[in-house]
Amino acid sequence: MTEKFIKNEQLNFIKKQIALIKDSTKKNVPPTVLAAVIDLANAKILDLIPNASLDQQEMLDLSRLKTDAEYEQYIQRISAFLLPFPKISEQQLKKMFPKNKKLKLPDLSRIDHSQLTYLSWNDLRYNKKFIVYEQDGKMAGIECKFTPTSKYNICSFCNCFGEVAYFSTVTKVKKSKNPDYYKAIGNLICADSSECNKKITNVEYLATFLQDSLGM
Repeated sequence: MTEKFIKNEQLNFIKKQIALIKDSTKKNVPPTVLAAVIDLANAKILDLIPNASLDQQEMLDLSRLKTDAEYEQYIQRISAFLLPFPKISEQQLKKMFPKNKKLKLPDLSRIDHSQLTYLSWNDLRYNKKFIVYEQDGKMAGIECKFTPTSKYNICSFCNCFGEVAYFSTVTKVKKSKNPDYYKAIGNLICADSSECNKKITNVEYLATFLQDSLGM
């Protein structure tokens, strides 16, 4: 039995490719066009995890699937190999935010770690949002100002359209000639981080945001 090897955002990406195939099927596109859509989706999925073993590549291959039922069975099968978000304790979270003496922590017992790319929670008392992400094998956390907007736009993290909130953080970038220099980074992200975790398919922007924010 192969070990778990699929990350949450990768599973979301695979589901998105399958949705594109189903959409093309419903539109009754010519067989050659549908075959091209399937081949492209399959190639993208196999490229998604370049270090996959031969058994894992075989598992990810969807080129032989035909029906909606087969696609659903495929998703259920590969979901069993989903890598959960790393377990983290309240003590570890406190160490990430040592300057916040009144840190409000999430109820970790109620969080489904199997559907997380990043961990996030809000402290509405102080309009704060906290984000924790595994960066290069290490857990990194940032504290941001959080402002609900009740508006709909594109989320910077999942790149999907939905209800967003504005959040910003000050980087740790310093300039020797100007010790008072600072740089603020602002973004629009999903107001509901659990929904964002269900839609995110690429972590490039999220990783870059943390690197810039933390001066990594």
